[in-house]
Amino acid sequence: MSRERLQQQIAFIIEIDKLKHVFRQTLLIDRSRHENDAEHSWHLAMLAILLSEHANEAQLDVLHVVKMVLIHDLVEIDAGDTFIYDDKGNQDKAEREAAAADRLFSMLPTDQGTQLRQLWEEFEQRQTPEARFAAAIDRMQPLLHNYMTEGSSWKRHGVTSKKVFERNQVIRDASETLWQYVDELIKSAVEKGYLQP
Repeated sequence: MSRERLQQQIAFIIEIDKLKHVFRQTLLIDRSRHENDAEHSWHLAMLAILLSEHANEAQLDVLHVVKMVLIHDLVEIDAGDTFIYDDKGNQDKAEREAAAADRLFSMLPTDQGTQLRQLWEEFEQRQTPEARFAAAIDRMQPLLHNYMTEGSSWKRHGVTSKKVFERNQVIRDASETLWQYVDELIKSAVEKGYLQP
């Protein structure tokens, strides 16, 4: 191993610490503050480990899912977090995130930078069973937070149940079981007044 390779890896490790300062619209379940992207990524890794048995695909590579969910939001260090229900912010999200991916993954030695870039692209394209499951739990986690905080960000942004159903269909693509649970949660949120009909 060369000293230069190690220095590139350490520089990247230091750079991605910035993910702890990218805050999301999601409140922590105790409502004390907004969740940051690093916390979100850790939580998704735990969801991948715990909920993978509910995937539609029987032979899901869980480690591959964990890798994707740990790196998929790194681009938000440069691009910022885009709220899923923000139509305007989502218009240029792909371009902002691609530019961030170019910068961040090029900091690493070529082999590792290429590997992480491929994982990020796989997550974005949602063509593999692992990417579909990673995307599903990425949608499910903030939905759980919203439910547990009585619709905090849904209410703040005037989100309707129709929009929540539309934007979370990716869950069904990966897990009918998780989709049934989410479907019940959304309906319950409407009944309880956490979410507009």
